Amino acid sequence: MTLTPLANGFCFGESPRWFEGLVWFSDMLGAAVHTVTLTGATTTLPLPGHAPSGLGFTPDGSLLIVSAEARELLRYDGESVVTVADLSGFVPANLGDMVLDSQGRAYIGSQARTSGLIVRVDPDSGAATVVATDLDFPNGMAITPDGSTLIVAESTGRRLTAFTIDADGSLSQPRVFADRLDGPPDGICLDADGAVWVGMTLAGQFERILDGGQVSDRIPVGDRTAIACALGGPEGRTLFLVTTSDAYPERLRGTRFSRLDAVTVDVPAPGFVAELH
Repeated sequence: MTLTPLANGFCFGESPRWFEGLVWFSDMLGAAVHTVTLTGATTTLPLPGHAPSGLGFTPDGSLLIVSAEARELLRYDGESVVTVADLSGFVPANLGDMVLDSQGRAYIGSQARTSGLIVRVDPDSGAATVVATDLDFPNGMAITPDGSTLIVAESTGRRLTAFTIDADGSLSQPRVFADRLDGPPDGICLDADGAVWVGMTLAGQFERILDGGQVSDRIPVGDRTAIACALGGPEGRTLFLVTTSDAYPERLRGTRFSRLDAVTVDVPAPGFVAELH
């Protein structure tokens, strides 16, 4: 597969999302959220005092932003940034990735290595509830198109875990989606066949993993660190890849080595019609 460079010169990219014809992603150490077009034009939302991580869009199009070190959930409505919820009293460690359901409820991981949590936040009220515990560094998350299942990457556990999403938004019936992975999984996204694309940080590649653990495709990134990915583009078959030069953010402060690339894959994002393959 041929990687097409889209943007570079960022400190530590995270959490790419495809929304309204743009790739949105956080620069966690650069205190900003960026957008990139398919031709490489960029915009920047500065977030001084924050380390943005997980991103998600509410049904009304507002952008929710996880502030990792402040342990807050922010909202950007196109004009201003406000705090939706302060989660510092709920979580044992800094926040990480996030996924939103169709109702706009935000599921956010707290990245403790052996006692990590997932907290659900109602963006309208800011009410927060712990919905999963005892996770090994919860990282990337995705929700199936029917809204029935949440999948989370447990980085230090080297596994993907699936939860049933109950009608009230709680999580239950955890099961292993895939384990004994080739490396610590970071950011993830789902395709139309229910497979999960995963950034395998220390393995230097992105992998497409089927339910049960079979790896169907690998995209090597050489000496780069695979961080996170998202499916999008006009046909849903563009896989956007965020990579850096090191897996550990603290080593990268002040650098500009993060990069966003794109590659075409066979199976599109959910909601698109897949080609015969």
